[in-house]
Amino acid sequence: MTNPLTPKERVKIPRQRMPEQEPSGRRHNFQEVNLGLAAAVAATEASRCIECADPKCVKGCPVGVKVREFVDLVLKEDYKAAAAKMREDNVLPAVTGRVCPQEDQCEGACVMGKKFDPLAIGYLERFIADWEAESGEIGLPPRAPATGKRVACVGSGPASLTTAGDLVQKGHDVTVFEALHEVGGVLVYGIPEFRLPKDIVRREVENMRKMGVRFETNVVVGRTVTIDELMQQEGYDAVFVATGAGLPRFLEVPGENLNGVYSANEFLSRVNLMKAYRFPEYDEPIYDCRGKNVAVIGGGNTALDAIRTSLRLGAAKAMMLYRRSEAEMPGRAEEIHHAKDEGVEIHTLTHPVAFLGDENGWLRGARCIRMALGEPDESGRRRPVPVEGSEFEIALDVAIVAVGTGPNPLVQSTTPDLATNKKGYIAVADQETLRTSKKGVFAGGDIVTGAATVILAMGAGRKAARSMHEYLCTGAW
Repeated sequence: MTNPLTPKERVKIPRQRMPEQEPSGRRHNFQEVNLGLAAAVAATEASRCIECADPKCVKGCPVGVKVREFVDLVLKEDYKAAAAKMREDNVLPAVTGRVCPQEDQCEGACVMGKKFDPLAIGYLERFIADWEAESGEIGLPPRAPATGKRVACVGSGPASLTTAGDLVQKGHDVTVFEALHEVGGVLVYGIPEFRLPKDIVRREVENMRKMGVRFETNVVVGRTVTIDELMQQEGYDAVFVATGAGLPRFLEVPGENLNGVYSANEFLSRVNLMKAYRFPEYDEPIYDCRGKNVAVIGGGNTALDAIRTSLRLGAAKAMMLYRRSEAEMPGRAEEIHHAKDEGVEIHTLTHPVAFLGDENGWLRGARCIRMALGEPDESGRRRPVPVEGSEFEIALDVAIVAVGTGPNPLVQSTTPDLATNKKGYIAVADQETLRTSKKGVFAGGDIVTGAATVILAMGAGRKAARSMHEYLCTGAW
């Protein structure tokens, strides 16, 4: 069907709301918070699109999803075609429909957003991906004839999966190597079940298998096999390194080695990948949060994931300690809103200067200092400045440090001719080709840029795939 409404009629339709679990109930379970759109609601939302001649939303999407085309297919109720259209540019629509910060990207660029609420592109993307799962009809894009070229993708996070999906469509033979026992990288170990159910990641990976991508788990590239061995002995024509930035950073304050102090990476990995949230069915050791005072230090999405997880594990009091104001918090607005609704206390302009322990080496509290905002720093946000004489103590049983990550050095340390920058990230010639110093080796995502969002990593994966395809076809370096 063609949209029968005029543009003036379309903009009068309010943006459709995403139904969600009630906060009082969801804070006690790990089921998904957002519940998805019904078909009639999705149709109403799709009818709001004003069909711009120059769709800014596409330019705002790091992977270039053809938004106008897939939304038109939603309106026509041709959901399988809509799925195939999305997957031409985005091999993980069920993931990005849930965790992508659309408000800063496609929806942030939506022309309607200048005067009205932008089109709910993320909600529609999720609707189509969920329809696929419920119907069993998978919209896979066509695959080009085989080229005979072999590609290895190191790591199985969003950058690597995107590169693999794009290259397999072009006819290349692609294998993804994952160090852990499950495919998905940060999608499985970093993002909690209530935001991104792991069955959804597994489903998207299975769809990629149907496209022709092969996966090998429990392969630690740099130990099990090196980059040189992949290329020289196993016959891969090109390698994409996307090992992420999973090395945790700490505050470097006294008491950080006390029992009860976690990095967010360890805490979330134990809960998500090792299923500590399903205790006692899975008896993965994690310090019991039930009835305890828990604080997360940080204000990003990882910090929000960790503190909301602690609530669901039974924390009596769940706090975020953030050294800037709420306006500077890098976490998604929707996640901050959800956290507050669930009862998380957000203490801004607050920073721990020491963790305090008891005689047995267990955390009992933190000494904090008040902060004030000074001049902007290199991030563009106002620099937090300690307020002299403002120190105070809070009682704590569990502290989770979520102040950033760095690059795991394993691949770099076992590939001597792979250049890195002074921070240990893999150096690339430029952000378009993503070529490294080693011929045939490309790198992208967090191992190049440092920690960023899922969709930005996917955008890097698409750039790498284009560059690798050119190299595989021409041999030019």
